[in-house]
Amino acid sequence: MTSPDAVPGEVILELTRNGPYLKCSAVHVATGLEVSAFGPVAEPEGLKRIALAKLKRALAAR
Repeated sequence: MTSPDAVPGEVILELTRNGPYLKCSAVHVATGLEVSAFGPVAEPEGLKRIALAKLKRALAAR
């Protein structure tokens, strides 16, 4: 069972390190919509949550 806050469809997450920072990109496969979030290397799970929340808002705005 998926949570009601889940992004519908398949999402690809990519984490890229740049020194002390981490970039998390989230791509919605069905639409090709991409968002990203930046933060400290020590918080990859938090960045994933932020990127997914941004993706959900971007999809709702379409």
